[in-house]
Amino acid sequence: MCGRFIIKGSWAEYYDALMIIRPQDRGLNTPPRYNVAPTQEVKFVAHQDGENRAMDGQWWLVPWWAKEKTKFAAFNARSETAYKSGAFRDAFKSKRCLIPADGYYEWTKNEEDDKKDPWCITLPDWQPFAFAGLWAHNENLGITSCTILTAAAAPQIAHLHDRMPVILDQKRFAQWVDPATGVDEARQMLNDNRGAELGGYRVGRQVNSSRYSGADAIEPVEPQE
Repeated sequence: MCGRFIIKGSWAEYYDALMIIRPQDRGLNTPPRYNVAPTQEVKFVAHQDGENRAMDGQWWLVPWWAKEKTKFAAFNARSETAYKSGAFRDAFKSKRCLIPADGYYEWTKNEEDDKKDPWCITLPDWQPFAFAGLWAHNENLGITSCTILTAAAAPQIAHLHDRMPVILDQKRFAQWVDPATGVDEARQMLNDNRGAELGGYRVGRQVNSSRYSGADAIEPVEPQE
């Protein structure tokens, strides 16, 4: 699962990490965000009008054909079934995207006080990465939106949650967003992810509030907090 994530780098850093975005998007000025929550606006990279560009949309997918905003949780889509799921099937065919980030959060239950402890999960040395995602534009509602694909968690973080977002390998970026890439090929790419490189550490409970966005959200805390 991925219910919150972190965008702490500059867009120029993401541009350099992804290496497939049109040059005029490199200079976008984006502030760091330490606790991005579902339904908030995010930037993602998609193929549109013949080029890979940075786009804006809400993190909660609304299919192009929907007559109202999606009521079920649509900020994540299961990678195993998205290609045939009614809400995500069309997007999986030709509207795949990359959602840049630096980390994400998961929660475990604290047995001592029955409250939730948040964990920050990253690649080594806070390497910027991209979630494999899907996007849609609903003309009638005027909504552009996206979702993050998830898979079974890698063994070293499975104690935090049994699902994890798919962090796509860089060599797959261009193929993933290319509308010409077939569904079967795209499904295979989702197996080429960086989950085995992920690691996590405890952070403060202020992260539990989606309204909290301070830079200290990613600071480690002692286990006995």
